[in-house]
Amino acid sequence: MDSNSFSFSSDRQGIVTTQCVPADQEPDIVSLRPERLAEYIGQRETIETLKIAIEAAKLRGEALEHVLFHGPPGLGKTTLAHIIANEMGGRLVVTSGPALEKGGDLIGMLTQLETGDVFFVDEIHRLSKAVEELLYPAMEDYCIDFIFDKGIHARSHRFRLKQFVLVGATTRVGLLSSPLRHRFGIFRSLDFYDKADLIKIAGRSASLLNLEINDQGAGELASRSRGTPRIVNRLLKRVRDYAQVRCDGKITRTAVSDALQLEGVDNLGLTPLDRRYLQTIIEYYKGGPVGIEAIAATLQEETDTLVDVVEPYLLKIGLLMRTSSGRKASSAAFSHLGYPVD
Repeated sequence: MDSNSFSFSSDRQGIVTTQCVPADQEPDIVSLRPERLAEYIGQRETIETLKIAIEAAKLRGEALEHVLFHGPPGLGKTTLAHIIANEMGGRLVVTSGPALEKGGDLIGMLTQLETGDVFFVDEIHRLSKAVEELLYPAMEDYCIDFIFDKGIHARSHRFRLKQFVLVGATTRVGLLSSPLRHRFGIFRSLDFYDKADLIKIAGRSASLLNLEINDQGAGELASRSRGTPRIVNRLLKRVRDYAQVRCDGKITRTAVSDALQLEGVDNLGLTPLDRRYLQTIIEYYKGGPVGIEAIAATLQEETDTLVDVVEPYLLKIGLLMRTSSGRKASSAAFSHLGYPVD
């Protein structure tokens, strides 16, 4: 068969072409993540620290120190890892603590890193002990020690790594071992965002999604977003659906209120799970104190879900108190849920 019979013409129905067409340059999904520190909204002290550290590392021609971010989910830890890679001009390699089950998994990833690459480990507190101990020399000396054979025939070989940047993220910094925690040069805590920053984030995300949103709509969305950018963006997409079907595509305060009422998100940003959590303490345990295991058993939810997802915001806005004898609902929680305050 003639080899030319397999050639394709760029004119045949426009399906195959050697030219770059606009569709080739379109992203699969619209990313709402900022790509540079200058675009990042909020966490001003953390951003300033990173700007100085990155600029200093570039001036010296060195890799950035290892960075650890901790705080509740959705506050920008993963986004900052992407930004660090962009600012340093390196490649971002992403994994998580539970995914690195064996030392070989970690070794395989570290040996493929190039100079300046960013190695991002989410939920780093869930690393196994064996994997964590392999990280110690990798972080300090950029090397890994291999052990060959066993017993009297055992031999050790040190493999040199390229200078990479380890960025760790955790929601439970107290579970991180002291030796690992002390090997990070930059240690930053991310806190909940204030309403003004959330309004800016809502406006920026709406612009990227080509949505029409007014100041009142952005303010209402921000007040119900639990101080968390991830929730702002998630709720914005739910409101977008509602507005396109019921409100001619315009996102106003009324559209936000009506859309989030269907989602079960109230004016403080509490979800049905948040309200059931507080109602359980008030109705079943007379306002507390009560242990978290008892609450989790009553709600049939995982303890980690309640500790990592539900409790931080309730503690932040003063609806929950964590005491040595257990959890207690505050008088503000009684009032918000319509219970009489003693």
